[in-house]
Amino acid sequence: MSSKPAILITGASSGIGAVYADRFAHRGHDLVLVARDGARLGTLGERLRQETGVAIDILAADLTRPADLAAVETRLRTDTRIGVLVNNAGAALTGSFVGQDPEQVGALIALNTTAPARLAAAVAPRFAEAGEGAIINIGSVVGFVPEFGMAVYGATKAFVQYLSAALHAELGPKGVYVQAVLPAATRTEIWDRAGIDVNSLPAVMETGALVDAALVGFDRREPVTIPPLPDAEQWDAYDRARTAMIPNLGQTQPAERYRAAN
Repeated sequence: MSSKPAILITGASSGIGAVYADRFAHRGHDLVLVARDGARLGTLGERLRQETGVAIDILAADLTRPADLAAVETRLRTDTRIGVLVNNAGAALTGSFVGQDPEQVGALIALNTTAPARLAAAVAPRFAEAGEGAIINIGSVVGFVPEFGMAVYGATKAFVQYLSAALHAELGPKGVYVQAVLPAATRTEIWDRAGIDVNSLPAVMETGALVDAALVGFDRREPVTIPPLPDAEQWDAYDRARTAMIPNLGQTQPAERYRAAN
């Protein structure tokens, strides 16, 4: 058993989650790997055991199913070895909002927002009491670019971004690190599952490059890591513009422009 904290990773059977598993295993961390496909998790886990010697537990779970989600929550609450949660599991939908099936919309929201919020809620009290721990939430740049037109997917990623920022503000002073990782298009199976040809996209980052960049941000304890953004000052300016509004939001009367005569 490693003396380093164990890492629980959702959506670990492929793509970004599998690369996180590889990188953390090679850093000497034991792993708890969560995904629907237990067979693929087993194959990945066996390879990483042989390569690194770390302990790896497999937890097959569909996070859109309440019983499966509850099982992962219980593991996070009770397994004190786990010191890092990687909320990576997610999905997307193809087509326009008016053409999407309501059941699929509901399932997407459950996976992309309900699951990460509940898993964070399961582990945050333990981390806060211990005064240490980390939560990595995989969002997306789509969460602040509605012009991309992915209405429901983008809204779920905006939720992840907001949740991460709020948890950073609340838990950071208690010693818990919260990181929002915001990729752009990355070469994962999410595109195939959504019926989108990833090769038709103008710019696609490889998963290894994405995770390696995200881990640089993790090691630096960045609250927000945007691997594809060349100029970090652009995000800083965006955030300064947002925070500059805060003192003006508490008013007893509507703004003058809404009180002027017609």
